[in-house]
Amino acid sequence: MIHPEFSPQDLTDEQLVGQRLVVGFEGKTADHALEEMIRELRVGGLVLFKRNVGEPAQLAALCGSAQSFAARQGLPPLLICIDQEGGPVARLGPPFTVFPGARHIGERRSTDAAQAFGRTTADELRSVGINVNFAPVLDVVPEGLDRPVMAERVFGSSADLVADLGTTVIRSLQENGVAATAKHFPGIGRTVVDSHLERPVLDTPGRVLAATDLVPFRAAVDAGVEAVMFSHVVYEDLDPHWPASLSSVVSQELLRKTLGFQGVTFTDDLDMGAIEKHYDVPAVARRIVEAPIDIALVCRNQKKAAAIHEALLKTVRTSQAAREQCVNSVTRILRLKQGLVRS
Repeated sequence: MIHPEFSPQDLTDEQLVGQRLVVGFEGKTADHALEEMIRELRVGGLVLFKRNVGEPAQLAALCGSAQSFAARQGLPPLLICIDQEGGPVARLGPPFTVFPGARHIGERRSTDAAQAFGRTTADELRSVGINVNFAPVLDVVPEGLDRPVMAERVFGSSADLVADLGTTVIRSLQENGVAATAKHFPGIGRTVVDSHLERPVLDTPGRVLAATDLVPFRAAVDAGVEAVMFSHVVYEDLDPHWPASLSSVVSQELLRKTLGFQGVTFTDDLDMGAIEKHYDVPAVARRIVEAPIDIALVCRNQKKAAAIHEALLKTVRTSQAAREQCVNSVTRILRLKQGLVRS
């Protein structure tokens, strides 16, 4: 089932396309600029950063005001997302609980610590109106890799350990009413180039990825993870032409067909250098449709978000296949929203 008040058939073209956008914004209040973006782009969700966060009461007011405004526009409830991994990537500081992060949990090999992180984090996120956590990181950093970009954010170098601790976090978050997001599919633990700055390319054979990097993601799918975020890495043995975030080979053949994932997929931030330096908006929008990816994540550039909305809208209005694909994506998104409303 999907959210009882909405089905894809009830939504306008603009609303259908908008549900596939999660966007960042400036400021700590639901001001005119944020309301205008919700009204004009009909976005499906928001992503929060430290620039949006003050005290818990302020954050709760921000999320509540945004949800109320979306409802007044006749829109489905918003996904309100955040990166709250613990350790070096935590958008919420004190008085929210500060956890040392995945590396610390991995060094202790503690499922109890993983469960406590998920439970406490979910409780605190829900208390202020956040319903999606862009965590856990399920990347595996190989032993002895020189200067891996993910060294401080992963559970460890053992795929089985990452799978065990990662699925513990997933279950604990979701049992407490917050959707977990397995990232960064199909694994960026081997990368030494930061995709915030440039587009990494890996020549790791697919059979090696399957035996190591994919192990935690396969476990996450089996554990019922609600969402998966793709990396901006080009995996030459899988798809030499497109990064995972824009690749039909990765999204459809590998994640959907091989692993059997039925939930919601996100790009990583489309403002990052890996995308910004190599692909224009029409190419990005075309690949989101053709891959397909359910949700385009644009963390700061609202002009880019508007341009992607416009490009996606054009494809929906000119291609029956694109419309059908959009309906399928929005069906998954609304199903996720219904589950979050009920939890």
